[in-house]
Amino acid sequence: MSNITAFGGANLPSVQSLSSALRTIKEEVGSDGNVILKMDKTGHWVFGADQTEVEDDSRWAVNPFSFIHGYIAWGDGEVLGEKMTGVAEPLPALGDAPNGAKRGWEMQVGMSLACTDGEDEGLQVRYATTSVGGKKAVQALAIAIAEQVDKHPDKPVPLVVLKREHYQHKSYGRIYTPVFEIVEWVGMDGSAPNVAAEMEDAEDEVPANEAPRRRRRVTA
Repeated sequence: MSNITAFGGANLPSVQSLSSALRTIKEEVGSDGNVILKMDKTGHWVFGADQTEVEDDSRWAVNPFSFIHGYIAWGDGEVLGEKMTGVAEPLPALGDAPNGAKRGWEMQVGMSLACTDGEDEGLQVRYATTSVGGKKAVQALAIAIAEQVDKHPDKPVPLVVLKREHYQHKSYGRIYTPVFEIVEWVGMDGSAPNVAAEMEDAEDEVPANEAPRRRRRVTA
């Protein structure tokens, strides 16, 4: 039986309307209560308050109906204001930025993911970003989903592996940027027998005495 996360269909728009909505995510550019996923400055994918490092090569299902865009205002390490809405809706109207906002209102995009295998299977997280590299990665993923929906609307859910790229900045040194590497497409009900079989085969190949591949990151 497949262990891919199934996304509920309640209160979701039709798959047919998804493609055009996803294409509205611009390069300049959730669900409450989800754990926060992010890439830290050293290029590691981490989640939660304790900055737990994501397992290498774990697969994450991206909910295609969870893409959001809007604005966020940061103070000194804290969120002073946030206005987000689904990509099918216009960007929220803005007033003055909250007092203390370091950069005023910043464009932000985001989405929700669920881990489909490994130690964190079933964990749901929210990824949101204001960085140029992060927004480009989300935009590229959104366009890929839109193109997939146009061709195969029965399988709009990408399974991704969280990767990274980097470039050298002349002032700040090495800068890491996120990559969402699509490895499979599945339906909203999580149907993907071939993926499930691959997962089972991979589990069979792991020696019983193999050391864990993940580690817990310690915040400074």
